[in-house]
Amino acid sequence: MRILIADDDDVARRVLQTALEKLGHDVVMVENGAQAWEIFVAKPPQTIVSDWMMPELDGIEFCRKVRAKPRAEYTYFILLTIRSNKEDYQNAMAAGVDDFLTKPLDRDELAMRLHVAERILGFTTQIRQLKSILPICMYCKRVRDDKDYWRQIESYIHENTGTDFSHGVCPQCYEKHVKPDLEAFATQRRGIPPAK
Repeated sequence: MRILIADDDDVARRVLQTALEKLGHDVVMVENGAQAWEIFVAKPPQTIVSDWMMPELDGIEFCRKVRAKPRAEYTYFILLTIRSNKEDYQNAMAAGVDDFLTKPLDRDELAMRLHVAERILGFTTQIRQLKSILPICMYCKRVRDDKDYWRQIESYIHENTGTDFSHGVCPQCYEKHVKPDLEAFATQRRGIPPAK
């Protein structure tokens, strides 16, 4: 995974970098939340490991900014802390933090948390792919929406994209469907029985 480390403690940052690289991850490091935000905007990582207390932008505010930015892909956010107060944890979760690691860092615990992060990111990718599949009836061409209601494809697309439609007949369908019907109709009008 591509992991962004945001920590103002140089020693803690290097220890974390070494541990992550030994686990086979690609690591980008910054020393404050403002730099972390710049990196996130330029090239969002899959996972962020951020210290709680940092200059310029703390970990909680950084997480809030990450969650407020609309993106197709999810970023897993782990907060490093020495805090153990339940209220602090609840506030962090409300800001969008996914998991916590306590300082000093335990490498085995880090590996377990990243394993969970990879699994969650895999599930979010699968969900995104499933949501991009639109069930359509092979006979009437109606589509099924999220409420399990079958509706005309035009109304579904219009509601979800604002696109309007006009209907016509392509050349192949004209030759296959319309032209034979017109010829049969003209033949009937002249009183000639249609060919068998």
